[in-house]
Amino acid sequence: MTKVPREPDQLKFLLADDHAVVRRGLRELLAEEFPRAIFGEAGTAQETLEQCWQEPWDLIVLDITMPGRTGLEILQDLRTAQPKTPILVQSMHAEDHFAMRVLKNGAAGYITKETLPAELLLAVHKVLAGGRYVSQSLAEKLASFFATDTNRPIHEILSDREFQVLRMIAEGRATKEIAAELSLSIKTISTYRARLLQKLNVRSNSELVQYAMREGLIE
Repeated sequence: MTKVPREPDQLKFLLADDHAVVRRGLRELLAEEFPRAIFGEAGTAQETLEQCWQEPWDLIVLDITMPGRTGLEILQDLRTAQPKTPILVQSMHAEDHFAMRVLKNGAAGYITKETLPAELLLAVHKVLAGGRYVSQSLAEKLASFFATDTNRPIHEILSDREFQVLRMIAEGRATKEIAAELSLSIKTISTYRARLLQKLNVRSNSELVQYAMREGLIE
């Protein structure tokens, strides 16, 4: 990939989403707000990582659901590659399903794809200035989250790895495939599955899938 030179006051935005139409919409919106900006695009998690290893960015707008590894799974890798670059996660999933987890893993903000353009630009400006962005409704949910553990969805108490394995099982991936992708043994994945069955109080992979779909954890 040829690096694009830029002037000192130019911003570089990396737009990571597996849908080209979404990337185009983001690019047009941000280009109108930041006319001198330079843009890069990535359609998979691996492409996102490769671009971050190759050159610096001022902001990464990251989708959660992409082919192969997800945006959630590469967050910490992105933070390692570019620790000073803010990451704004944009997802089709409701705030209360993923926001807490992505913020804990280093994202500077979380917005849904239903967010109005004005709010998206507000989020971009805030994280570029070094702040963190959550919507007012999410801020209220987070306040309640820290105030009490009552009525929290069960999946919120899962570890990041357990949550990751849950989603992969729910997507229909076999134990061997999950083990290979996560560089873990089949036995370890089986152990995670057993923990999930116990914690979620279900008896089979089919019920794990039903739980994930009911809670909006997979598309």
